[in-house]
Amino acid sequence: MTEYITETARLLVVSQESAVLRPVWTVAEPNSWHVEVAASAWDAVERVQSGSVPHLLVLDLPRGDGNSLHILRWVRRIHPDLPVIVICSEEDAGRKKEATQLGADEVLIRPFDEARLECAIQRCLSPSEGVEAEIASEDIEQVGPEMFVVSAGPLMQKLRAQAELLGEADVPVLIIGEPGSGKEPVARLIHKLSVRGGFQFLKVKCADMPADLLETELFGREKTASQGIGHITAGKFERADKGTIFFDEITELPLALQARLVQLLQNKAAGNLESSSNVRILAGTSANIDRAIAEKKLRADLYYRLSAFTVQVPALRNRKSEITVLLRHEMHQLARHYGLPARDFAPATLHACQQYAWPGNLKELQSFVKRYLVVGNTDLGFEDISPDQRPQSDADDAFATVPRTTQHRGIQNAQTPAKQSLRSLINNIKCEAERNAIGSALRKTGWNRKAEARLLQVSYRTLLYKIDQYQITASESFLSPSFPGTIESAESAAEAFGNAGESKNGNECKEFPGSKL
Repeated sequence: MTEYITETARLLVVSQESAVLRPVWTVAEPNSWHVEVAASAWDAVERVQSGSVPHLLVLDLPRGDGNSLHILRWVRRIHPDLPVIVICSEEDAGRKKEATQLGADEVLIRPFDEARLECAIQRCLSPSEGVEAEIASEDIEQVGPEMFVVSAGPLMQKLRAQAELLGEADVPVLIIGEPGSGKEPVARLIHKLSVRGGFQFLKVKCADMPADLLETELFGREKTASQGIGHITAGKFERADKGTIFFDEITELPLALQARLVQLLQNKAAGNLESSSNVRILAGTSANIDRAIAEKKLRADLYYRLSAFTVQVPALRNRKSEITVLLRHEMHQLARHYGLPARDFAPATLHACQQYAWPGNLKELQSFVKRYLVVGNTDLGFEDISPDQRPQSDADDAFATVPRTTQHRGIQNAQTPAKQSLRSLINNIKCEAERNAIGSALRKTGWNRKAEARLLQVSYRTLLYKIDQYQITASESFLSPSFPGTIESAESAAEAFGNAGESKNGNECKEFPGSKL
């Protein structure tokens, strides 16, 4: 949680470039900010790790340096609340997305003016904006109230390009995708990018109302004499004049109304504007089109009218590179909505979320973030998901298995498919981190268990219990956990050991009774 800064703000700048240091000093003096300079990123990490934590870290990436950016992972692990501004050259502008995903609060491209630098620093130091600030990324596009589109990965970037082309063509579009994958935000994006973007966007939930109410909703009706002669209730086609109507789950629209929709599309295609509404029609469905036509739930002529331009919204399990951006942006959106301080995601949680298949897509991710915002990492509130609830896809095999390199109590086998909850995925990764931390520390101390207990700051009895629980042997080789925030020092190993896993059941990390890790 961001706190008010009552003392002089201290800025730690990692740079040797006068083109960076000069403007920082220039804006710092009138604001009474104290500037410290670190010779390298590793020097900055050592300062933060030793307890000399600044209020803001400014990380300048040398041209062509591919390693300095990964220091962000260490910083996020050592001090997750520390605001970070990344500065990179114009040649390395493509790394802006990577910097954002690794946790940078702001990314500036050289050359930049002093006013822009000062604004970025003010945003990071301001407590009100620090809590509510959204993830700084050009790939997040707001398309409606509390609705956005993230196009940080190749699939969504391609979809964004398609939406831009379709925005220029005033034609019907069919948007297909799994439930919860984000068909409505895509429809809103197409509307926003079109010439109709300044007019109404109305949504019709085809599955929520009976035929007669839907007809009134769409086309309006004339009131009876008792209600007032001559007055007509306007339908959505009239209210959305010059705008866009999105039919959600078009296969649930009654056939009689589908016929009227076909007539409207035919009249518009024929240029008969007098008998058709000046409204663009977008339609979405998660149904199997061939089956819907065969079962006469969707008129074939309506489908052919809509499907000339089709957009496929990818499932969330195929957008692995965007998970971190989606989680953090959703967290800030929900924190602002509920008036709560935004929470940081633990590295193990982010890693588990990237491995999870997300059968409920964006809807499930939003529910997860909402629970995480309220209860944190102590109880994620996820129940096990049975196999029949998961979408069947070739992509499932790529994203539905938790990589395991060893088999022991508390950690599942590598061949165990992840037909399980997100909570158990996160717990497995924590257990793996804890086991690796113990094994790594044992190796450093030459299997002197008393020395290791002192190093990890736990009781000797607890350490013996953990070694037995994980069946750790001297013949094994231990590597640092393969998730963001790797452990390569004894101090970091102690931190991972102390933070790994809350006990929920017999299959998860077990904390020794009466011990404190």
